[in-house]
Amino acid sequence: MKAAVLHTLGKPPRCEEFPEPVPGENEALVHVRAAALKPVDKQMASGSHYASARQLPAVCGVDGVGRLESGSRVFFGGPRRPYGALAERTVAPRAWCWPLPDEVDDVTAAALVNPGMSAWLTLSLRAQLAPGQSVLILGATGVTGKLAVQIAKLLGARRVVGAGRNEQALAVLPSLGADRTIRLDQPAEALAEAFAHEAGAREARDGGRTGFDVIIDYLWGPPTEALLSAFTRADWKASSRTRLVQVGESAGSAIVLPAAALRSSGLEIVGAGSGSIPPRDVLMDAYRQLMDRASRGELRVETERVPLAEIEDAWQREAQRRRLVVIP
Repeated sequence: MKAAVLHTLGKPPRCEEFPEPVPGENEALVHVRAAALKPVDKQMASGSHYASARQLPAVCGVDGVGRLESGSRVFFGGPRRPYGALAERTVAPRAWCWPLPDEVDDVTAAALVNPGMSAWLTLSLRAQLAPGQSVLILGATGVTGKLAVQIAKLLGARRVVGAGRNEQALAVLPSLGADRTIRLDQPAEALAEAFAHEAGAREARDGGRTGFDVIIDYLWGPPTEALLSAFTRADWKASSRTRLVQVGESAGSAIVLPAAALRSSGLEIVGAGSGSIPPRDVLMDAYRQLMDRASRGELRVETERVPLAEIEDAWQREAQRRRLVVIP
């Protein structure tokens, strides 16, 4: 079979022949129809991820959409090494083969589930977002960030502010539910002022309620430092409790955290990642809700189809505003 085969960590995989997978006990043979090319796939192939393959060659891809031998159409995750989702066929645990509604096509499902589940669980579980609260999303112009804007509104957020660098992508956010946007490509002091302004803007609109109840951070690094410095400004309008959920680090892996930002506000910082994965029943409930919303057309994700034969070139492309979906 054809597959995206990785021979060297840090190098792009190549489309070539790979041995056919044979399912073991409690596993399913999956005929892959679509698999998204995600940042985590590249991290694992680079060797920087804790779950990176240690024995090569191996096939890339952590999840996708396919059909089982029974004909059932499923979203699947966790293929058994050395197999992966970026292939014509793979093997996955039956427990991680979840049925897909007919209303959600293969490409959309492949692109939506991974970032959509991340955003849904981050907002509902880690951030404990409640209806009527205010949300700031750092990195709202990426695939996951744009889904987080939409999901925050679906979960009842009263006000959503999206922050990002890409001007064209920022212009799209209001159509996805964002009430305001912040450009991150400005000097740190001006950016801190912009954060403070949007935190205070809630006062006039919402009868005296100010600040952000929830901050979802896909960036870390300098943008987060500018935000935290805003917490120490005299004109910062603080919420009684602000939950900052650290999800990604695309702008930097470390920050300087002013002690005053913690002492002078109700700021709480938690993480969302592999260390906070909920039980399977919680995951399944989130998946069902996500698919229900997608079936109704309430979630949008930009996609671009890429043939498996072109995986080496696609791997090296930057496609932050849309998700590349590989078609075997």
